[in-house]
This record gives sequence, C-alpha cells and structure tokens, in this order.
Amino acid sequence: MAQRSQDKGATGGVPAVTDPARIRNVVLVGHSGAGKTTLVEALLAASGTITRAGSVTDGNTVCDHDPAAVRQQRSVALACAPLLHHGIKVNLLDTPGYADFVGELRAGLRAADAALFVVSAVDGMDAATAALWEECAAVDLPRAVAVARLDHPRADFDEAVALCQRVFGDNVVPLYLPMLGDDGESTAGLLGLITRRVFDYTGGLPPQVREPDPEHLPAIAESRNELIEGIIAESEDETLMDRYVDGEEIDTDLLIKDLEKAVARGHFYPVVPVCAATGVGLDALLEVLTAGFPSPLEHDLPAVSGVDGSPRPPLTCDPDGPLVAEVVRTTIDRHVGRVCLVRVFSGTLRPDQTAHICGHGLTERGHPDHDADERIAHLYSPLGAALREVGVAVAGDICAITKSGSAETGDTVSAREDPLLIAPWEMPEPLLPIAIVARSRSDEDALARNLARLVTGDPTMRLERNPETHQLVLWCMGEAHADVVLDRLRAGGVELDTEPVRVALRETLTAPARGHGRHVKQSGGHGQYAVCDIEVEPLPRGAGVEFVERVVGGAVPHNYIPSVEKGVRAQLERGLVAGHPVVDVRVTLVDGKAHSVDSSDAAFQTAGALALRDAAARAEPALLEPVDEVTVRVPDASVGAVMGDLSGRRGRVLGTEPDPDAEGRTLVRAEVPATELLRYAVELRAMTAGTGTFRRTFVRHDPMPPHLADQLRKEHA
Repeated sequence: MAQRSQDKGATGGVPAVTDPARIRNVVLVGHSGAGKTTLVEALLAASGTITRAGSVTDGNTVCDHDPAAVRQQRSVALACAPLLHHGIKVNLLDTPGYADFVGELRAGLRAADAALFVVSAVDGMDAATAALWEECAAVDLPRAVAVARLDHPRADFDEAVALCQRVFGDNVVPLYLPMLGDDGESTAGLLGLITRRVFDYTGGLPPQVREPDPEHLPAIAESRNELIEGIIAESEDETLMDRYVDGEEIDTDLLIKDLEKAVARGHFYPVVPVCAATGVGLDALLEVLTAGFPSPLEHDLPAVSGVDGSPRPPLTCDPDGPLVAEVVRTTIDRHVGRVCLVRVFSGTLRPDQTAHICGHGLTERGHPDHDADERIAHLYSPLGAALREVGVAVAGDICAITKSGSAETGDTVSAREDPLLIAPWEMPEPLLPIAIVARSRSDEDALARNLARLVTGDPTMRLERNPETHQLVLWCMGEAHADVVLDRLRAGGVELDTEPVRVALRETLTAPARGHGRHVKQSGGHGQYAVCDIEVEPLPRGAGVEFVERVVGGAVPHNYIPSVEKGVRAQLERGLVAGHPVVDVRVTLVDGKAHSVDSSDAAFQTAGALALRDAAARAEPALLEPVDEVTVRVPDASVGAVMGDLSGRRGRVLGTEPDPDAEGRTLVRAEVPATELLRYAVELRAMTAGTGTFRRTFVRHDPMPPHLADQLRKEHA
C-alpha cells in the first residue's frame, strides 16, 4: 500500500484466478464529471490491460461503450473492467455519477466488496456523493478516496482533502501529498508520508524513488504525524500509542500492516492523489486497491432462502460451496443476444453447467416471477463491451454469461439440484412518467419488441399501459434516464413521439336530481320504443356505483330492467361531462314505459343512458382528481423550501419527522394531487441539489378546483 514495489501489473491476456483471496471487487463512486471513467482507463493502461488509454471526449473508452454514453460524454450504465496487479485480480466497476442512473450504481454496490470514492480536485463533490458515503458507512463497506484531475489549472488538493474530512469524517487521511514540478504548477510526483520518500513521475511509470528535498520535510512531518496517529488509533496493538508518544520510531512495515487492516475493516479511509493524464499516483492507488481493500472472503454476503421462502444458512465465499450467483446487470445485444453480468457469491460457475435461474418480487415492475433450468454454455470475462472467454468463475469473481432465455437483472443463479433465492437489493422507484406513441402500425410491433428488451435489463424502468387514458407510459428515474431509454428505442428502428401524460380522473354528481330518457323511433318496419325515469343521488367517497330498481306496477317489464342498468353503467363508464368514469352515485329506476312490439333490450339501454345524461345536467357534476400521500426525504437545510413547494402544488403538509435511517435528514409527509406530481422527480432533484427522494401512494379522489375542472370540460368539448 505504501509503494513497496514499483513493478507494473501483468500485461495482456484474460485475468483468471481460482482463489477468492486474490480477487478484489471495487466500485468507483463519484459525481458526474469527477473523472471515474478516465481513471479506470488510466489504471487499465498502467496495468497493461490495454495498450493505450482512451478518452471520454473521443468516445473510445472501455467503460463508456454505450452509444448514449458516447453521445452524452458521461457514463449511463454500469461497466466492469478487470485488471491484474501483482497477481491479484481487481474487478473495477465503473458507475454513472448522474442521479438518474442510481439503479446502475446500486447494482455496482451489490457486486462490490469495497468502494473507491473519486473526488475532483477541481469541483469537489456533490451532495449525493456525501449521502452515498453515509449509505456505505451503514453497511461498513470499506472505502478509500482518490482525488483526481490534479492536472487541471484550478486543481486544489488541500481544499479537496479538507472538504472530504468535513463531509466524510476525520478518518479520511492522505497517504501521499502531491509534489509540484519545476514550473510550480504541474504535479510531478508524490511525497510518501509513511515511507518519507519522493516518487518522481517526470519520467513516467514506474516513478523514480529518492530522498525528499529539504523543502519537502516540513510538509511531510506535519501530515505524517496526523496519518500515524490515525493508524495507531485503529491498531489492535494497545501499546503502540504509548510507544509513539514516548518518541519511539514505529517500524514502517508495522504501520503499513495496521493501515491495511484498518482499511479492510472499513474504519480508516486513505486518500491518494492521482492524475490520469500524467500517471501520477496510479501505482499507489493500485497498491491501495490490492493490499488495503478486502477480498470477497472478508465481506458479508447477502442472505439466501429457498425458492419457497424457506430459511437457509448464511453463505460463505467458498468455491466448493453451493452455487449461488446473482445477475447484477442485463443488456440485450443485437448480435450476441442477452448478456448478463454475474457476481458469484458461493460455489463455482463452469461452462456447460445446467443452473437454475429464478427471479421473484418484481412483478410490479413488469418482471413476473419466473423459474427455469438453463445450460450455461460459455463464461466470459467482460472488459467493457468486449467478452473474453474463460474456463471458470469461482466464488467472489465477476463474469458474464450470454444467450440466457430468462435471466434478468436481480435474478439468482443457483444449482439445479438445490435452487436458492438471494434477498434482493433496494431498487429505486421510477417516478417520472413519459407517454410515448408509435408513429405507425408497423412501429407499434417494433416498439413492443424493443420495450420488452429494455424492461428486461433495467429494473428502474416501469412500463404501464393505462386502460383509462389509453396511453403507453414509461416510468423513468429522470429526464436523462428517459433520454437514454428513448434513444435506445429509436436505435432499435422505432419511430416514436412523446405526448403529455394524462392523469386518470373521475366524475361524480354532487346533488340529487331526476332524469327522463325517451328513445322512440318509427321508420317503417320494426321500431324502437323505451322510456325511463330515474333518480340520481351522490354517495360517500369510495362507495362506488349502485343501481336500484323501484318500479311500481310493471311500468318497465322485469326482463328490461337489466337492460336499463346496462345502459346506465355504460354511460357512467363513458363519463358525463369530460369523458371520465363516474363514481360514488346511486341510480334508481322509478318509472318508465314499454311497447309490446317495439321495445327491445337495445332500446332500454339507450333510454337508460339518455335518462342519466338528462339527470346530470341538474345534478351538479364535478371532476375528481387522484390524491397521493407523498413522503419526501430531504436534508434538513431543504425542509423549508420543500414544504413551500408542496403547498404551491395544492398540497396539504401533514407533518415532518427526523429520518430514522440517516442523521441530518427529515421526512416530510403531505397529500398532493397527482396532476401536480408529473414532473416532481425532476423539480425535487433541482431543488435539493440531487439529494431529495420521495415515495407516493394513492389515497383517494378529491374534487378538482372549479377553474381547473372548467378548463378540462372545455378541452373535452
């Protein structure tokens, strides 16, 4: 971890290991633009995995291979890039930094055993990154910090470290300090605080190691004391602090050993300055990833159960144990077919093996429960979009499988003889609706096929066919997520447009009234004759629709009463004023007339509908809109702004309470009309700098304000 060796990693080939102790699974976390993808590219080049580092602006990086990522010049999907360093395989999991793609980030956290937070020395970090640190702390996930983009003219390493310490805590301590070059501006090397050596990168990798110059000694001494005190505080040797206070020189190897233990336990967070463009600090960072971060053997595994929910003992990362793996990402390639990125938690996955694939609990997202036995034909080591065939994937490793007929994101892959189910990770709820419509009949078929592929691979997207508004609605995480989804649909040959999302409303009657319906036609031959008199009255909210018959003296023959009810209910479904279903009314048939020859079922259906429309003109019809209960989770500083915004959306704030799961956050509860929440996911994110989230649940229907109801009636007319 302290640059004990300067050898580069193995070059070329496919990194394949059979010992979980030689695997590290590291997810890179940070806001969009922090430099995660560029850093991964530099690490791959430094380790010899690729011959030349690509560029985000040129669109030729390993991880940003998705056409949408190339176009937007930012990551939009999880990507895996393994490398070898000193015989240890490091699976780097590059995640998008934009909040819309939090589902990809969650998948990366699930597959990883440690997190590398990438902080820009130019822009610092956003609030969402700070919140994610707290989330990792809640599960004791080991973490380290890479301060990147040191080559930028406005880079400030000291300020970036100070920001990390304010946000992340005091145990965030640099292992190295950047050393300026002869021009006084560029970063030419690192000052090692533990070894008290200078690592000079002016000649490239590996750096030249030498004694520090006299002007470096004060900075090294000051920062070294802080680092050593932090290491000793986390040491299991209780005598170490006393020896240090007494002035004893602590052995470097002992300090490094205690540092590695503290990092692996998730109690100490080293900071490494890196510059992807010049190579400064890349080898130091690789030492942290391989020597400091834990192997899968040291990380707790998800809980498992039988497919029927029966309890099972906890998993261990044992290549000889029962096979349990999880699909963390699924894509559909037009040439290869379905490609699944799989994290193996237990057992060993082999080619030509028949495994059980099951997925449960995502029915509401459009993923029905499914179980199937499938043959795993080939295993691959993914390097971005490239698939390199391997012979085995042991517990703790990450691999890819192709051409599965049923595997979806979140599915469990287990032994056919003993199928198991992994407890699912938290999937964020998509809350931004986008209504889409195909331009032609042929596009409708292509749209259905492409949507099925997208939903298979993206559990953060929900597809809804609204039977009332007759719209096809995609529920996405935000505008950027929606743009990527629409781009992928169009890339699949679908011509489509978007349209405003319509909220399914209801109508009701607010006053009692009588209605008369007369349907009499005689145009030669068999005629039509039916007369109905009805009474309507409002019912309490949620009572539904009632039909009552109170005809005296057989004015309406008994066999035609169901026809009247059928006509009334059909008219209630069609609506009375704005084309929305009518609810919470009672319709009573009180009188009518029939003809012995010309009366018919169809005639009384029409008369019933006419009577209802006649009564509605005097029964003071009203429009009802759905009201949702909203729970908004925001930082304490944003509570006032959020409450004011909810009130401006015709919402009624029910109260606030501290968030039991996170310090410094508040839950705001309110009831808000659904029509005011169509773009709330976007606007809340803007209001809270990306840190606010919310959940919504339907509560009831309430009357719509008269001015809005009148506007809808005019539009319908």
